[in-house]
Amino acid sequence: MKLRWVFTTVVALAASVLAAAPAQASTVKPFVRCEFTPTPENPSPRPVMRPLPYALTIGTQKVTFKTNYGPIVIELNRAGAAPCAAHNMISLVAQRFYNKSQCWRLTNNARLGVLQCGDLIKAEVGGPGYKFADEVTGKETYPRGTVAMGNQGPGTNGSEFFIVHSFANIAPKYSVFGKVVRGMDVLDRIVANGIIDTDPAVPGDGLPAKPVKIEKATVTGF
Repeated sequence: MKLRWVFTTVVALAASVLAAAPAQASTVKPFVRCEFTPTPENPSPRPVMRPLPYALTIGTQKVTFKTNYGPIVIELNRAGAAPCAAHNMISLVAQRFYNKSQCWRLTNNARLGVLQCGDLIKAEVGGPGYKFADEVTGKETYPRGTVAMGNQGPGTNGSEFFIVHSFANIAPKYSVFGKVVRGMDVLDRIVANGIIDTDPAVPGDGLPAKPVKIEKATVTGF
């Protein structure tokens, strides 16, 4: 992978979105600054560049995850509450970070129904070698189809994300940056295959019984 190609591609995408965007009111900023802080104590298992420090706040962008169960198409909302999270995913997809990775956690219980992906080694291990801040308003809800950042505490966002396949009765501490627009039937098939519980005290939380693999991730227009 040529990192120069990645940089050029991301810049070109930004330019195309701005060119296609309708005229905005003068009070609306087309960009927001994002701070991606290196985590040398948790290096990335794959070579990856930090995203550019500015995220677009206009429009949407689709990402397709080709899995061994079928495609899942996510619409990222640049204009929502978490533009840095959307920008981050686009950067990681452009750098092929998610290709040939695995979704290590599936939950299906009274509190939580999500598929967690984005870690390269195991659940919550194998991030991109940097972190960035939460983007939450305190009013977030997590209905079926929601795509949000996973984390290991405040301000520890990286590559991990989760998709809500049923509901998530959780505090509004996770940045919501997109939704599934095609492929919820794929999530349903994953859930139907069952879960290998990792903790007997917490049923319905562990590895998918049949491994869920992301074969390839692409951004529409690339």
